[in-house]
Order: sequence, then C-alpha cells, then structure tokens
Amino acid sequence: MSFFLAWRLLTVIPVGRRGLAIERPGRSAAWFPLVGLIIGATLVLLDSLLTRLWPSLPATALLLVAWVVVTGGLHLDGFVDCCDGLLVAKSAERRLEIMKDSRVGAFGVVGAICLLLVKFSTLAALSPGSRAEWLLVVPVLSRWTMVWAAWRYPLARPEGFAVWFRQGLGWLQVLVAGSTALVIALVVGRWAGLASFVAVWLFALLFAVWIRRRVPGLTGDVYGALNELAEVVGLLLATAFVV
Repeated sequence: MSFFLAWRLLTVIPVGRRGLAIERPGRSAAWFPLVGLIIGATLVLLDSLLTRLWPSLPATALLLVAWVVVTGGLHLDGFVDCCDGLLVAKSAERRLEIMKDSRVGAFGVVGAICLLLVKFSTLAALSPGSRAEWLLVVPVLSRWTMVWAAWRYPLARPEGFAVWFRQGLGWLQVLVAGSTALVIALVVGRWAGLASFVAVWLFALLFAVWIRRRVPGLTGDVYGALNELAEVVGLLLATAFVV
C-alpha cells in the first residue's frame, strides 16, 4: 500500500487501486528511491527509442519533456513557486504567501528556463551509455534528498501537504530510503555513484540551511525544488565524471 502511495505522489502513471485509505503517509517515503529507479528505467527505455527516431538534440529535448510529464510537473511547480517566493526581498511571512499563490511570477519563469536549460545541456553532453547510467542514478538520489529533508527539518506552516506527508515518517523510513539510494548509486554508478550520493546529500544540507534563512522551515514546494535542484547537481556531476 505504501509503495503505491509513493508511486502516486511521485508520478502520474496509474498503478494499483485508487481510493486506498492511508493513515500514515510518511511511511511511503521508504519507497521513494525505488520509485526514482523505476522512473529512471522508464526514461532509459524511452531514450533508447527516441534516439532511434531522431537526432541527438531533438531526442534529448523530448526526453526532458517526458521527464517532466512523468512526474506531472509537480516538482517543477514547487521549484517555480520557490523562485517566486524565496528570491524576493520580502519578509518571511510574505515569502510564504507568495509561494502559496498559484500564479507564476517573473522569478519563477526565469528560474524554470534556467533549470531546464541546464538539464538539457547536461543530458545532451552525455554519451548514450553514460546517459543511461545516470538516468538511473539521478532520480534515485534526488528523491532520497526529499525524504531526508522532510524528516530532518522543521515545517514552515502548521498546515498543508508537507504536514500531511510527515505523518508516519521516522528514522526507519529514512534509513531504508538512504540505504536503498546508496546501494543503487554504488551498483549502477560505482565510485562515481558514491561520490554523487555524498555530493547531492551535502547539497541538500546546504540548501536547507539557505531555506531556513529565508523562511522559518520547509514546505511541500521546497521539497519539490530540492528534488529539481538535486537532479541538476547529479547531472552536472555526471558530465564532470565522464569528461
């Protein structure tokens, strides 16, 4: 049951029965890295098909579109909201209000463009073999960072998605998710995967410190932004390792 909840939270692909009652949704966090691995495997298969039909650059662009579509754009939406709210010179309370607003501002648009450009360029820079390897590793590590951040840091609001999700999330789920992410990174990426695990985790720590200087704590939007930025960090490391 908790696996299917994790799947529904992280993807738009229908799996399992709908309408299941979940009393402690945070328990699903243990499955986040595994869902990330399945997402990565799906992207690898799709990439193999796209590169057979189109040249490298359009195939990479379509792959990136598919990456966003598979997640329903949920994490990208959180990143955009964070850009709008956290990058303005306002009070912490006003920043939280802006992040909650569904309307997209200039900071959000520019941030999304920059984020997608970096993702596209890093994917395009990887050879087919390396790209397949890192498409498996990066979604795993990015989803692990969300689990860590949700457990480790306080919430900015007393209500909302993040409050609901934290119910049932404890050290056991964090340990399972972290161990799963570490094993996958080692098996697929070997020492480069291990280095990426450490680097992405350190990035998550620094990002959380920066967030807490802007607002009192983390929100669901922050979790989404962390996922997106962790993917960027992972892809940048991938291009550095294969140079």
